[in-house]
Amino acid sequence: MLLEINPQNPQPRLVAQAVEILEKGGVVAYPTDTTYGIGCSIFNKKGIERIYAIKQRDRKKPFSFICADLSDIAHYAQVSNYAFKVMKRFLPGPYTFILDATSVVPDLCMTKQKTVGIRIPANKICLAITKLLGHPIITTSANLSGEDPIGDPFQVERTLGKLIDLTVDGGVLTADVSSVVSLIGDRPEVLRKGVGDVSWCE
Repeated sequence: MLLEINPQNPQPRLVAQAVEILEKGGVVAYPTDTTYGIGCSIFNKKGIERIYAIKQRDRKKPFSFICADLSDIAHYAQVSNYAFKVMKRFLPGPYTFILDATSVVPDLCMTKQKTVGIRIPANKICLAITKLLGHPIITTSANLSGEDPIGDPFQVERTLGKLIDLTVDGGVLTADVSSVVSLIGDRPEVLRKGVGDVSWCE
């Protein structure tokens, strides 16, 4: 099912429809500031397992998640003064930052090293959904593992529509990915170069 939401001024009534599906345990595709992602509530264990199956993803690779704002991150990750300054500078934006997890984070969202990947995309729709839901949503690109990310919501629907509960149409996006940067320790470590500029890490 496709649900078109205005990317510049997301309609609260439509955002609430997407959130209702998430609250009921659903899996939703949504726009970010890079490409389309699929996700569910981070506290929806069945939903997370379902996304692993949909993606055909190695279960040793945990998913990152989207927080609504910087103040939300401290509930789910241990944020040093240095990490906070970096995130305040670059978020919202096309970055996934790796931090040590807090005890609130479900095991399915953590690595064996108890770290998490956190995003705050510069996309009004996914941030509105996350804020109304009241806690983070899983984020992983809307594609099968090993295939290219999908930036067209109609292609997302054609590819995954029968496997998920809703595709939020926020317009055609790029097929790019976020840059992944570890902020564990005193120096940033680039784990993946994507859209976000990482020259500041060098």
